[in-house]
Amino acid sequence: MSGFNDFAIARALHVLAVLIWIGGVAFVTLVLIPACRGIAEAPAQLELFERLEQRFAAIARWSVLLAGLSGLWLVWRLGVWARFSDPAGWWWMHGMVAVWAIFALMLFVLEPFVLHKLFAQHARRDPVGTMARIQRVHGVLLTVSLAVVAGAVAGSHGGWHFG
Repeated sequence: MSGFNDFAIARALHVLAVLIWIGGVAFVTLVLIPACRGIAEAPAQLELFERLEQRFAAIARWSVLLAGLSGLWLVWRLGVWARFSDPAGWWWMHGMVAVWAIFALMLFVLEPFVLHKLFAQHARRDPVGTMARIQRVHGVLLTVSLAVVAGAVAGSHGGWHFG
């Protein structure tokens, strides 16, 4: 029986954090937003979305934080910093960092300090258009995230290296 395996624990935490985070983005994008948009009263759409999405925001913040910390630990533990100097061969590592940075910025800075107020202003003028914009942004974020996750899984197992 072997002892403590920090690498295995870090990898498991990383995968679980990404699963909860990106899975939550998928739920919000594919289920929550369309359900909110199905409500007849346009002003109530954004109110319901914000009320329900806020419940996930705290979970997403913790998941993004854990994914970042465990990812940093894995890069350090494996000694693979040099992969970042080869964007063609290891594009998915750049992708993981980029997606993480976008979500960290959104969850920790933009959403609480900028986007909440901005969407409220837009919703007063055009509630239907605001919900459509939220859905488009979430769709783009989900698509990019899933592409990077697929690339990371394939790349970490020897596939999807360009160059």
